[in-house]
Amino acid sequence: MFKYVLKRIGYMFLVLFILSIVIFMIYNLTPSNRAYTDAKADQVAMKQQLAGMSAEAQAKWFEERYEMYQISYGTETNNMILRYLRWVGLYPYADNPYTGKEGKLNGLLQGNFGYSYQYKKDVVNVVAAPMKNTIFINIFATILALAITIPLGIACAVRKNSKFDRFTQVFTIIGYSLPSFIICILFIWVFCALLGWFPASGMKTPGSSYEGFKWFTDRMYYLALPLITMTFCSLGSMTRYVRASMIDALSMDCIRTARAKGVKEKTVIYSHAWRNALIPIVTMIVGWFTSIFAGSLIFEDMFGLNGMGKLMISSLRTSDYDVTILMQLFYVVVALLGNLVIDIVYGLVDPRVRVNK
Repeated sequence: MFKYVLKRIGYMFLVLFILSIVIFMIYNLTPSNRAYTDAKADQVAMKQQLAGMSAEAQAKWFEERYEMYQISYGTETNNMILRYLRWVGLYPYADNPYTGKEGKLNGLLQGNFGYSYQYKKDVVNVVAAPMKNTIFINIFATILALAITIPLGIACAVRKNSKFDRFTQVFTIIGYSLPSFIICILFIWVFCALLGWFPASGMKTPGSSYEGFKWFTDRMYYLALPLITMTFCSLGSMTRYVRASMIDALSMDCIRTARAKGVKEKTVIYSHAWRNALIPIVTMIVGWFTSIFAGSLIFEDMFGLNGMGKLMISSLRTSDYDVTILMQLFYVVVALLGNLVIDIVYGLVDPRVRVNK
């Protein structure tokens, strides 16, 4: 098992390396020039000081300013490979004659994840709070969804073709068919505009500075509707998947044998059948958990939550690519870890699967 995990982690680093190259190249090919923008901003700020200079002197000053920023950002060369190595931290930046700074390694490996052009601070400080909120929201929504869908799917499989099963299938297919942003709009209209039970957006009471349990209850009051919406959107696919897996498991010969021996029905369902149905369900659960990080983009933007989804959209709109690249790499790491967890859980759930081969 240990050797297998190490081997998979090695593959993960290889995939992460390849995808980091692709992501870096895509964003660096976009029509954006941070050095030129900063040099232009300095020119505008120093307009009065430059007024007494000739046109040639002003042009020379601008070119030197522009080159200074290019060297600082490592974009003075058009060699994308060299830029990538500098970004990662495997190749030093050039000496900057304008600032007197000596070139050195200053990339991801040295803890430099970039600078947010929009928020005027390091990317790590920008992403820290939204990442905590996103992880909290998604973990809470996952636990809530599993607590509902697994018992509901098992009940539908045991009572196959009953009125309860048919009603559940009709109810879940609605959530499965409607786009998530439509469901968000409907829930906001019903629970906020009509009933007035929940706030439409935000994460806390405006102007409040609660602490302790009061802070938690206020936060959960604002997160209640987003969590309900995320759970409802996941009910359709997850419930139907659990139901289908349990129906297949209940039709196995070993289940018939257990019932013929007089084993209690609860033992047959929750011990024998559920264990055999876990393999496809584990794949779905872990895969769904990793995908909701991407799906939370819509929910966070619709409900005005300070999460990675809202930050991602805002960064794309303002061309704040250092923030966007870091979040894209985060989603890649989450997906890779999810695949590793799926393979490990396989061996724990089904003894017939050996993950060390």
